[in-house]
Amino acid sequence: MRLGGRLAAAIEILEDIDRRYRPAAEALRDWGLSHRFAGSKDRAAIGNLVYDALRRKRSAAWMFQEESPRALAFGALMIEAGHDPEALNGALAEDNFAPALISGEEADRIAAHPLGEAPDGVRAECPEWCEPLLRRAWGDDWVAEAAALAERPPLDMRVNTLKATREKVAKALARTGVYESELALQGLRIGPIEGQGRHPNVQAEPAFQKGWFEVQDEGSQIVATLTEAAAGMQVLDYCAGAGGKSLAMSAAMGNTGQIQAFDAEKQRLAPIFERLKRAGCRNVQAVADQEVLAAHEGRLDLVVVDAPCTGAGTWRRRPDAKWRLGEKQLEQRQAEQAEILRRAARFVRSGGRLAYITCSVFAEENDDQVRAFLEANPDFRPVDHEALCERHFSGKAAKARIDRTTGIALSPGRTATDGFHFAALERV
Repeated sequence: MRLGGRLAAAIEILEDIDRRYRPAAEALRDWGLSHRFAGSKDRAAIGNLVYDALRRKRSAAWMFQEESPRALAFGALMIEAGHDPEALNGALAEDNFAPALISGEEADRIAAHPLGEAPDGVRAECPEWCEPLLRRAWGDDWVAEAAALAERPPLDMRVNTLKATREKVAKALARTGVYESELALQGLRIGPIEGQGRHPNVQAEPAFQKGWFEVQDEGSQIVATLTEAAAGMQVLDYCAGAGGKSLAMSAAMGNTGQIQAFDAEKQRLAPIFERLKRAGCRNVQAVADQEVLAAHEGRLDLVVVDAPCTGAGTWRRRPDAKWRLGEKQLEQRQAEQAEILRRAARFVRSGGRLAYITCSVFAEENDDQVRAFLEANPDFRPVDHEALCERHFSGKAAKARIDRTTGIALSPGRTATDGFHFAALERV
């Protein structure tokens, strides 16, 4: 397929997403199944066009002064590739499968709405209702920080120290262009996709099959380190999901002690069993029954709450979720977070630690939740978050935004990671 055919396919998929209000990954998968003539390179390029259109939705709509799937796809392609209307029309002119070219009227609208003169919310590439939330979270830096959430993401991996070293894995993956992460101690990274290419399928590599590494965002690796899970500890991963942080803590603990990986939704835990086996983690027990945990109340050294959240910190990877998010969902997540914190706290022993984590950038899910919990639970106090960050990331702690009371915030703009919030609270 040439560019025109790929662009037409992207528009078709965007129309499907808009009409059926469905996740982009699902729409792309279904399109691929019904268009088997499209090769892997075509599908990758079409996927890039779709995700770029979702990342650049407000900018593209500003340029064209409309939000149609066609305007979003054309606008995103112009922004990412640096095309002007004339150059893009020239590239599509002789492609019979291309959508209608940019008209003179559209070109005039684009010329009259340069991105350099766009309102703050447009340059931030965020839903309008989120603007005050982002302004509160980042102050004067909110536009730049939010815009960083609209960039293409890298591919991050965590070396499993139970089986390999960072040098060993880097050597095995050398042909992929992998390099060491800047902050994560066992992190490796492949930079963001350029043009219409794609990331290598690292999960097909022998090193992955041998359990030498896991795919995990650098921010997730950092917050797992900040839990300070150590050899011999008794740990509860209260919202374990697929187990990424449980695996990271297991390696940090050297397969000693014990981790209870709990999730109330059994289907979310399903992937953990294969991952534990591949990684060689022997100190993790998957638990889906709340009653099984009763024996651990007041006895655990560390309880990790990776709370359900809006996922606003992952917008680089899931830009479609940004536009499906609403205020009611935020309110629902806040209620869930407060209740989960209340339930999880009872497992922490005296002198133990409760770690609260979200992949959100909203203060309503982060700082506000920590303050409310501390007010309701005077037997807990925050650790020195500055000292905690410096202890593990000496000389690089300043990259994160740190509040002594409410915790440590990571973001694409500051730390080149997904957006994460981490707080550690000790039971006194």
